[in-house]
Amino acid sequence: MNKLLSTSSAVIFYFSIMLNPAQAEQATLKKVWESEAIYKLPESVIYDEKRDVLYVSNMNEDGFKHLGNGFISRVTTEGKVVEMKWVTGLDAPKGLTISNDKLYATDINSLVEIDITTGKILNKYVAPAAIHLNDVAADANGQVYAADTLTDSIYRLSSIGLFAMWLNSPALEAPNGLHIEGNNMIVGSWGFPTNGFNTEVPGHLKTVSLINKTIKPLGDATPVGNLDGVEADGNGNYYVTDWINGGLLLIKPSGESELLVDLPSGAADHEVILKKKLIIIPLMIENKLVAYEIE
Repeated sequence: MNKLLSTSSAVIFYFSIMLNPAQAEQATLKKVWESEAIYKLPESVIYDEKRDVLYVSNMNEDGFKHLGNGFISRVTTEGKVVEMKWVTGLDAPKGLTISNDKLYATDINSLVEIDITTGKILNKYVAPAAIHLNDVAADANGQVYAADTLTDSIYRLSSIGLFAMWLNSPALEAPNGLHIEGNNMIVGSWGFPTNGFNTEVPGHLKTVSLINKTIKPLGDATPVGNLDGVEADGNGNYYVTDWINGGLLLIKPSGESELLVDLPSGAADHEVILKKKLIIIPLMIENKLVAYEIE
């Protein structure tokens, strides 16, 4: 009888693996390149599939001051700089996204629209009440959302060109990273800042409905870290960076997290290119980019 139960358990376990391949085989990461310290406080990286190039935002001296010396770089996926100062005249660019073949960058209290073909700035949409516009993401309709971390807000550039506050709630807990999947936004919360950017209770992932703006924790709301970038892994989980502790995490829909790569403090808004099996992470304080292959 015991032997029969043991065999049955083994069969059940086998079929559970077949039905849940993402749980059966955990991807491993291997470092493939690391740049020299040539960037200037790099905050975000995004991949342009159409042109097979990366864009990197450089805050330069200060993330809060309007100094006019921030810029965006163009870099190959092998880490070679194509043009270090491709877009100039910015203050402290952070989050990046592409929508309708235009590049959008947050810039303190503005959302900057850039012509990718020419590298010229087309528009600057100003939000006077915003303090620290951070990550940015676009939905299927081309509308662009930007997190204002220090005011617990998310702004939206609508399809008619209106840039205004879309959601404000303490339940966002200092929203940083944004990632959109269908009608849901996945938000990487920093956690409530108590002393500068330090937190007594770190943040976790949340979901926000794009339809009715309902905010819910992803999983059991267990505190994870001071979250920055959020990207899907293609298997229902998320690759997330922890800025303060330094690290690349894998967070499951249950809220359970696992440290995949130990990184220096300042691991910022990364990019995941599933077709190339690459993850590129800006190391802000180190002024570097580092790339990992998903094996």
